[in-house]
This record gives sequence, C-alpha cells and structure tokens, in this order.
Amino acid sequence: MRVDFEGLFHAAAKLVGQEQPTDEAFGQSCVEMLRSLVDFDYSVTFAYRGDERPIDLYSTFNEQDYHVFVRLYQQGAYLLDPFHSAATLPKPGIWRMRELAPDRFFASEYYRGYYGQTGLSEELGYFVPVGEGITVVFSLMRSEKAGAFKSAEYELLCKASAFVHALIRSQWQDLSRRFDARISRKRGRSQASAARPWDDGRLTLREQAIIELVLQGHSSESIGLRLGVTTGTVKVHRRNIYRKLGISSQTQLMSLYLDNLNRRKST
Repeated sequence: MRVDFEGLFHAAAKLVGQEQPTDEAFGQSCVEMLRSLVDFDYSVTFAYRGDERPIDLYSTFNEQDYHVFVRLYQQGAYLLDPFHSAATLPKPGIWRMRELAPDRFFASEYYRGYYGQTGLSEELGYFVPVGEGITVVFSLMRSEKAGAFKSAEYELLCKASAFVHALIRSQWQDLSRRFDARISRKRGRSQASAARPWDDGRLTLREQAIIELVLQGHSSESIGLRLGVTTGTVKVHRRNIYRKLGISSQTQLMSLYLDNLNRRKST
C-alpha cells in the first residue's frame, strides 16, 4: 500500500480556503483525496433524517449502478439497511458494514433480495451528524473482484476521519431545508417516507418492531436481546405476525414489503 501524497494534497487544496463548492465538486474532491490513500470502486453520500427518504448528495455510479444503489435504495430498501439504522441512532465515526449488520444479515431476505444485487465485497462509511437530526454518510465500496479493505487500509482511513468529518460538517450545514422543501412538494411528511406493508392497523406496535428487525436480518435471539423479551416470546410474536399477514415465510414477507412499496409509489 502506497500513499499518493501529491494527489492527497492536490485534492485537499480544492477543499480548503475556497467558496462553498457544489455537491458534485465537493464529492469529487473528497473521492480524489481518499483514493490517494486507498483504492475503492464506488462512493456514495446520503443524508438521513429519521425514516424519511435519504437525499443522495453525491455518487460515482454509472446509470445502471445508480438505479440499483440509489433509486431502488430510496424506494424503500434503505429502511432495512444497517447504515440507515446507524445513521438514525446516530453512531458517529467510521464503520464497516459488517460491524453494524445484524447477526443474520448476510442470510436475510433483504440481503438476497436487494443488497446482494450490489456485488460488493465490503462497504464502509464515515457517519457525520450535521445537526437537526440529520446524519451524512460518506460511503466507500469495494466490489467482489477487488476484495475487502485490508486492516492497514482501514486504519489509514480511520486516521483521516477527523479531517473528513470536519469537511462534511462545513459543506452540508443546512440540509434540513432540503428535507423540508421536499416535504412541502409532497404535501406532508408521511409521503416523504416509504410506507411499510403493516401500516394498515393489522399489527401491534410491538409486532411492527419485531417484523422490522426480522427483515433487517436479526435472529429471534438478537431481537429478544434488543427488546428485552425472551426468545420464546419473539417466536410467538412472529407466528402471530405471519398469521395476521396471511404468510408463512420470510420470502413472502419480503415480497409483501416490496409489493407494497411499488403500490405506494404508483399512487
């Protein structure tokens, strides 16, 4: 691993002491700076505020990849994403996906139905709270062909964390206006968030919380620990949920989820 110091300082110079750049110019300079430290295939930056659809601030994708990584994600896949969950807590810092993912994330229907389409071997992100309940996540991604980030590469990215966080906080100080403007266009906050298939009153609040965790990839044991109930209680709730929704598997649950998102999108 060799650091390109000339490229690093050249990219950093574009970000320091200049007027407020556009999102595109800022994102490009940040990507150039971080690529002088380590190689990665893609980068995307989202702003999160609660369960509202995240705002895509910058990405390096071509049109085909943009459809998978951004459009499909914003349609509702983000609600099951460990990065979204961490951003809304929030959990500032730099995090690898595998550090945030539930215990059965890589065997979940969400992973098989959406995340597996991305063809990533690893994703990590800088999580930067910027005020008013908003967190910006600047993600770096490696394809399966490239392989995961090595320990030394990750440590180098960690060392850059303070500088990256300061840059992001300086660039995106007033994102609340963008979220609010979108709500005004949609005539209400409810339409700014993706609706879930159990918003029709069939499930209790506890059942809704459990099914959310199931879809994210949590086992019954993990759900029990998070909610402070026994594993047996979680399993009883899951059986009741499936009965109420008229399904018998997680595959059907994910299909119900996706069908609902498509239906709400078309109305």
